[in-house]
Amino acid sequence: MFSFKRLLLLFVICLLVSCKDGWRLPLPFPTPGKQELQVLTRPGPLTYATDDNGTISGLEYDLTEAFAQELGVEVKYLVAPPGELANRLRGYDYHLAAAWLSPQPTGGIEASPPVFMSHDVLAQHEASLPLNRLAQLAGKTVHALAGSRQAATLHRLAATLPGLQIIEAPQGDMLDLLEALGERRIEFVAMDSQMEELANQFVPTLRTTLPLGDDAPIVWLLGPSPNPELQARVDAFILRVQQDGTLARLEERYFGHVRRLKQGDIEAFLGEIETTLPKLRPHFQAAERLTGLDWRLLAALAYQESHWKSDATSPTGVRGIMMLTAETADRLEVSNRLDAKESILAGARYLDMLRDMLPAEVHEPDRTWLALAGYNLGPGHLSTGRSLARQLKADPDAWYDMKRILPLLAKPEYYQRMRSGRARGGEAVILVENIRSYHDILTRHEAPLMVAQRATPNPKRATGKTPVKKTAGQRPPR
Repeated sequence: MFSFKRLLLLFVICLLVSCKDGWRLPLPFPTPGKQELQVLTRPGPLTYATDDNGTISGLEYDLTEAFAQELGVEVKYLVAPPGELANRLRGYDYHLAAAWLSPQPTGGIEASPPVFMSHDVLAQHEASLPLNRLAQLAGKTVHALAGSRQAATLHRLAATLPGLQIIEAPQGDMLDLLEALGERRIEFVAMDSQMEELANQFVPTLRTTLPLGDDAPIVWLLGPSPNPELQARVDAFILRVQQDGTLARLEERYFGHVRRLKQGDIEAFLGEIETTLPKLRPHFQAAERLTGLDWRLLAALAYQESHWKSDATSPTGVRGIMMLTAETADRLEVSNRLDAKESILAGARYLDMLRDMLPAEVHEPDRTWLALAGYNLGPGHLSTGRSLARQLKADPDAWYDMKRILPLLAKPEYYQRMRSGRARGGEAVILVENIRSYHDILTRHEAPLMVAQRATPNPKRATGKTPVKKTAGQRPPR
């Protein structure tokens, strides 16, 4: 007969052996000041991306930040390369995995309700013979990110398609694969359909003609043994953000501007980056040293205004590479609007002034986008648009709402009530959306100005207000 002590010792030994073999208790519920929310993710423009200033972005990142804010806790991100993610999902060291994932067919990993719906497609170069039937994949070589849903889809297809070769990329993100496709170093890529419009900004020559499967949900995975309270909070959060507009705002932030530029626009811009930008780059970088505004944003603004033509002139009298009005040029003491250096420095100062005129509660990136709209409309019309937004119960601090409100400034039933009169608000929206796309492209192709070269900002403006940090990260949407 075993004594009680021996039975207890045997239980402890079994417990230790189980732990050694991989068994783990789930993480405790995230608690303010005690337990961070541990989020497993992977690199990518829709998941977790870090820019040259260390600012983190990504649709999944913003969404998990909003969830953590609701819980009142900090977040610790566990960023796994594509080749390691599948193994990490079977572990117990995370609360949720937010990496543009679908429910796992095996492994007993719990999933949240669907956040989005998507499907897999085949991407190829526009100059190659388009594939429009799955049977045509036989004998072809297709690339996908390691451990992705697309890789799993391809492996299922390979069971019935003789000679289908699958190459899984263990590092990088989807844009790296698609750029290789655009350069014709690889022939086919399996990608998520949600990435297509975003990727077209960087690889305008890619085409998707062949769906690889049916719609699939994008979910958060909660591990093999989720905390029941956390699972209930996740389920309620996802339902709420789908109903209160939070998810729509996030989709606009990442996809709202990518549908305007045509293929020819992007290809022309890429050509100008090679030929014209090198002569202007020193002027844009000097403007960043003066204002702290990203030189690539200023270059994107200048391209939208003048296509980087120093002698550009509009029928309304605005002139130069930054298309300054005579009044603005006089206020900024510009002697020659057609001088590229003078115009760029003045345009940067003007945009900086417009940003600082906005209230402190306007956060990034909306702050910059609203200032860009003001660059086109003028501060008076932008202020009128914000007043109209309040009257219509819209958020004057959110670009998501303002891009709907500003076009109303051209309608008599609205502008006749306003002291500032009629304004072409729709044009301002198009301008901002195009600049966002041009800036995305420049950020991908052009290096930032070294941080050490930037001017040290004055901690106080002449107004006595603390200026908004130019490199501030994105905030979770309200």
